[in-house]
Amino acid sequence: MRVPVSWLAEVVDLPDRVELEELHAALVRVGFEEETTHAFRVQGPVVVGRVLSREPEPQSNGKTINWCQVDVGEPEPRGIVCGAHNFEAGDLVVVTLPGAVLPGPTPDEPFLIAARKTYGHVSDGMIASERELGLGDDHGGVIVLSRKYGITDVVPGQDAMPLLGLDDAAIEINVTPDRGYALSIRGIGREYSHATGAEYRDPAREPGLTARAEAAAPTGFPLAVADDAPIRGRVGCDAFAARTVRGVDVARPTPAWMVARLRLAGVRSISLPVDITNYVMLELGQPIHAYDLGTLRGGITVRRARPGERLTTLDGQDRALDPEDLLIADDSGPIGLAGVMGGLATEVSAATTDVLVEAAHFDPVSIARTARRHRLWSEASRRYERGVDPAIGRVAAQRVVDLLVELAGGTADNAFGAVLDATAQPESIELPAGFVDGLVGADYTDAEIASTLRAIGCDVEPLGGSGEAGEARGWSVTPPTWRPDLRTKADLAEEVARVVGYDRIPAALPVAPPGRGLTGPQRLRRAAAAALAGSGLVEVLSYPFAGEADAERWTPGRPAVRLANPIDGALPFLRTSLWPGLIQAARRNLSRGLTDLALFEIGRVFLPEPGTAYGTDALPSAQARPDEAVLEALEASVPPQPWHVGALFLGDAVPRQPGVAAVPSGIADAVSTARHLAAALGAPLEVARGAHPALHPGRAAELRIAGAPAGWAGELLPSIAAELDLPRVVAVLELDLGALVAASAPARTAPISGFPAATQDVSLVVPTATPAGELLAAFRAAAGELLEDARLVDDYRGPGIPDDAKSLTFALRFRAPDRTLTQAEATEAKLRGVEAVREAFGAALRE
Repeated sequence: MRVPVSWLAEVVDLPDRVELEELHAALVRVGFEEETTHAFRVQGPVVVGRVLSREPEPQSNGKTINWCQVDVGEPEPRGIVCGAHNFEAGDLVVVTLPGAVLPGPTPDEPFLIAARKTYGHVSDGMIASERELGLGDDHGGVIVLSRKYGITDVVPGQDAMPLLGLDDAAIEINVTPDRGYALSIRGIGREYSHATGAEYRDPAREPGLTARAEAAAPTGFPLAVADDAPIRGRVGCDAFAARTVRGVDVARPTPAWMVARLRLAGVRSISLPVDITNYVMLELGQPIHAYDLGTLRGGITVRRARPGERLTTLDGQDRALDPEDLLIADDSGPIGLAGVMGGLATEVSAATTDVLVEAAHFDPVSIARTARRHRLWSEASRRYERGVDPAIGRVAAQRVVDLLVELAGGTADNAFGAVLDATAQPESIELPAGFVDGLVGADYTDAEIASTLRAIGCDVEPLGGSGEAGEARGWSVTPPTWRPDLRTKADLAEEVARVVGYDRIPAALPVAPPGRGLTGPQRLRRAAAAALAGSGLVEVLSYPFAGEADAERWTPGRPAVRLANPIDGALPFLRTSLWPGLIQAARRNLSRGLTDLALFEIGRVFLPEPGTAYGTDALPSAQARPDEAVLEALEASVPPQPWHVGALFLGDAVPRQPGVAAVPSGIADAVSTARHLAAALGAPLEVARGAHPALHPGRAAELRIAGAPAGWAGELLPSIAAELDLPRVVAVLELDLGALVAASAPARTAPISGFPAATQDVSLVVPTATPAGELLAAFRAAAGELLEDARLVDDYRGPGIPDDAKSLTFALRFRAPDRTLTQAEATEAKLRGVEAVREAFGAALRE
């Protein structure tokens, strides 16, 4: 929100020569965020001049310049060269004299005015245009004061800086979404008063304005609210004021002071009626819309859109309307998107003479949904979706009428219009004594609490009775109509803390309660992250959303949950796998030249049960903790969200070095990472051959925990890798971390044996389809406790081995805890294993 200083000074007393930094500091004290400052970047001398003569002089380059004599209030006129042609002798213009500074291309490059020779003359100054002064974008000619701003009662030499508002400046603050009342001079002035104690004058309660608004009770104009599709049971419009002004001269210029204030507030000047509606919106916070009365047909109806209806809005876009869109309509059909933007057919144009002024109150949820649905954000929708005062419509409409009468020469028609006053009033909130102190952690007197709440506009009444020593038992607080964000006693406590000052809150570190901390699963999840990071992988965090192509590709047979209101329309599903996020991170890094990657992520995935519907409209109130039945229903309304761990490898696992060849990443990295992770958590993990539609056949491993599927490791299909602009070999891993944590067991330490080990090898010839992991598991079980370690060291297929067989060689290590093993004992254990795998898999010793 941009706040012109001169405008703010009309509603609250400011110190003489107030600095912008002081204004920012005061508003920061009451909870706003400082952004920046705005000014016209014009320094004098800038004066009023009267053109005494204008002599056109054609030039050899085809251009015609004007050699002018201009009276600037000095004994002798100044000669000025001007290339514009929209003025005549006798016109009052704006002259920048030598020494003046105008805005340049950037703040660091100002444009300095000096006497300089050009076109055979010494131009002793410059006649300025609107754009050169920063007042607007018009550069088609110089400013003629009488035509541009209707200024005639000035004399040559008069300082034009205050005349045009060029000496004004504005501060910009960030207004949080819950404080929509502060998107107005009215609201900011009140907040500055809270911060400094300065006297505040509510522009919406100016006695004359209020009296005129109440006296002009318009009748005779048909108005109907026909909302057949209210959102959450709330009707889309609960207050509507329409007023008519006839005989408006839309060609009249907007006054310079209004143009300057609008410009500083970030709004460009368009035409006098439109400028007036924007001005009142910024002043009071009530969006206003003006219709050309001559284009309306019949009365006005506020209703939802009908199937097939369309509307061309003021931006020239033809829009297909949704049945949920709230409309302003007449007998001809839609004439505006309520609270968002008006229709092109009824806009105020150069031919308009009679204007209908609308000031209404619309439901914030309805306006927010319409603005997002049409991607049509406006200053009006910005205010409506944050909350507009429902009781200010009449006053705002009257303010527009007064300005149209004063500035546009119109005549107010009090007998033509419509009024619907809001009937719902803010609900009272019971604020017990001591609640504010207990919540905020600071001591406040009863007088401070009551006076602060009254200062922000609340009605405060003591609760019946009193406590010991006559202290109040609390208060019944009714928030003002412009504060829809005040709904609970905690909101009131926050207001007391904010207005009295956050510096009253003591700084004290809370004492952690004993016996609490991370749960067992939390500790194990952190241990998993530490193990992966310690192995050289880099953790990434990705969004939990997926596009349609990724919704079911990575988890076949498992549907994905579509969001009702996605943040990104291209990612409307909740992820069912961590792989899409890891792949996007890999693509981003590859685009930046990082070709060797080992990434991991720990996060939740969303795995709905097929055929189960999720979601609920019955949300519990936040006033109290829901009971167990409600919590169970809420839990059932969301899909299972287990913790998963995922990893991705591409490029070289070991980079090329002098004397060492590069080792590329592959399935071995994914499988070994899964095993390392399981070992770090003390969980059993089985690796078996598997088939996944997104993984390379023959290079995919199914990961199992206690015999149940728990994840996958392997390499992406080359076709998928090519589709995603990835290298041909990309290894991936995904494991159900929740299952891994549940299967983990406390680490058990064993004494280190002081006896030597007996080592042997065994080579087994088995059918090609025999899984090495299953073979090794059977061998271990049969060999017994003396087998300390066994690992696959070779997989041979070639001469000497049948075509349908392979030779698997295992390195074996035997050890006894209490004696030195003999080779005979080790051989006996090995042969027990060989016999077991011969019976189970048809294995034979390789000769």
